[in-house]
Amino acid sequence: MVKLFETAVYRGVELKNRIVVSPMGMYSAENGYVTPFHLVHYGKFAMGGAGLVFVEQTSVTRKGRITNGDPGLWEDGQIDGMRQIAHVIKSQGAKAAIQINHGGRKSGQQRAFRGNGPLTDRDIEMGEERWQPVGPSDVPLGDDWLVPQPLSHDGLAGVRDAFAATAGRAVLAGFDVIEIHMAHGYLLQSFLSPLANFRTDEYGGSLENRMRFPLEVTRAVRAAIPQSTPLFVRISATDWIEGGWEIEDSVIFSRKLKELGVDLVDCSTGGNLRVGSTNANLTRGPGYQVPFAEKIRHEADIPTGAVGMIRTPDLAEQILQQGRADLIFLARQMLFDPFWALHAAEHFGLTGDFDAWPEQYGWWLAKWGGALRANGENLMGV
Repeated sequence: MVKLFETAVYRGVELKNRIVVSPMGMYSAENGYVTPFHLVHYGKFAMGGAGLVFVEQTSVTRKGRITNGDPGLWEDGQIDGMRQIAHVIKSQGAKAAIQINHGGRKSGQQRAFRGNGPLTDRDIEMGEERWQPVGPSDVPLGDDWLVPQPLSHDGLAGVRDAFAATAGRAVLAGFDVIEIHMAHGYLLQSFLSPLANFRTDEYGGSLENRMRFPLEVTRAVRAAIPQSTPLFVRISATDWIEGGWEIEDSVIFSRKLKELGVDLVDCSTGGNLRVGSTNANLTRGPGYQVPFAEKIRHEADIPTGAVGMIRTPDLAEQILQQGRADLIFLARQMLFDPFWALHAAEHFGLTGDFDAWPEQYGWWLAKWGGALRANGENLMGV
């Protein structure tokens, strides 16, 4: 049995396989609203055979956007566009998921393909809006970044309620799975990390205090969505920086998340750096973050997702067979090959004459494949 193509069930939501399209920012929304680009972008992944397709990080407030191009669900008018995306994903046989986020001290930066740093005068001339970022403390990401305004207790309550309201809108839009973004230096992860949180009240200092606000948000989101809706959390399992958040902290935090009704921890790393890339200070290799998913899975006793340079079906299968993670999250590999899941099924010999492909494709491909084989050509090598 190929474990990559076994079903996985979370709170009654059944994924047809363990292949997940990871949330990836496209920076192409207009004033927080999705566009036809998003419909095509996400629909093709579902058509490509993935079991779960994530819509990119979606902002819970207008000024919580990482960039001017981020989508949001901070107001009811944004539901319809998201509903169309969820419908298209599900119409192609996948389950639809969405990641919700607040950018914190990284809010209001350049779109990634325009520099991924602080907004410049040229960006403003191009029509980008600049706003005041917020965070746990008045510590900017770097020398050229805006200094975030520390959140007051009222501000914390407002952000918490915004996460809950956004999660509720996501359910109304038809999403099957909700994920809270607590990684990569954004607001909730910056509360966790001692590199960004220098508060002296009950939300800073000790590990217990630094976990307090992210756990309050988790509790509020869990209460705002049906019990039948799975809740995932993406974390940075380590900051990769001395004196920062460590994997041992993540194990403790993951146990707390499980107690609050979180169903899976999506294990990424890094993000508290001055440069744009999440792990730009590392030499990254195949599956380099998998050990974190494995440790959390076994020591916190919670399902995990593995992400990071998992490119081949054989590596993905090996991770699952060895019990190192429960789901495989693919990001840039999916941009390169949106039909990765169907190609993986072909690789493992699970389909005959493309019968797992959309029937509109399968009929043509079966004839094509037969002709290639008749000529002695390697189908998967073409």
